[in-house]
Amino acid sequence: MRLLAFAASMRKESLNHKLVALACEIARREGADVDLARFSEFAMPVYDGDVDRASGLPAGALELKRRVEAAHAILLAAPEYNYSIAGPLKNALDWVSRARPMPWRGRSVYLLAASPSPMGGVRGLWQTRIPLEGCGALVFPDMFALAHASEAFDADGRLRDPALAARLDREIAAFVRLAEAVAPFCCTGAATRETKARQEQIVPALEEESEVQPPSR
Repeated sequence: MRLLAFAASMRKESLNHKLVALACEIARREGADVDLARFSEFAMPVYDGDVDRASGLPAGALELKRRVEAAHAILLAAPEYNYSIAGPLKNALDWVSRARPMPWRGRSVYLLAASPSPMGGVRGLWQTRIPLEGCGALVFPDMFALAHASEAFDADGRLRDPALAARLDREIAAFVRLAEAVAPFCCTGAATRETKARQEQIVPALEEESEVQPPSR
């Protein structure tokens, strides 16, 4: 089971990166092979349809596309900007959604957020679900929003609150198990001999939903 993990924040001291790094440790403990990336690796301009038609995806979007396609599932820490999804993350989702076959489709996604606010970024997580699910990602029902995140980590990067730490452990473990179960049927290249026939039915059905979007270059 291969996971891509990143926080959609450019800050070197990002609280969201701290949180997703902690989630990665749990996922590795559960047997996952984790690719932990920095969002700066996927730098890209604001989406421009003319640029898309003329030259296709920019380098940062191509790199994100490649890493998404190499994974069965994604751990995504999404900052909340003004009660909603962060603009750079929405821009990245939009650029990558122009590729075909749709890279997000069929990938399991677990959403996290860390915020100094009492809400923990949960309002942004609900908004982040919308484009991901619209692109065919299988977003895990539960989400993890860490409130007062600037005070939530100890010196070793662990969560100070044992109850929150236990909840994160449970949810990441459950996510890994569910993603493992779904991947052979929904992720191209993940099928075994036993599941290949079923995948050949499911993946084309999922891809039909891409037709609601304008064609890619």
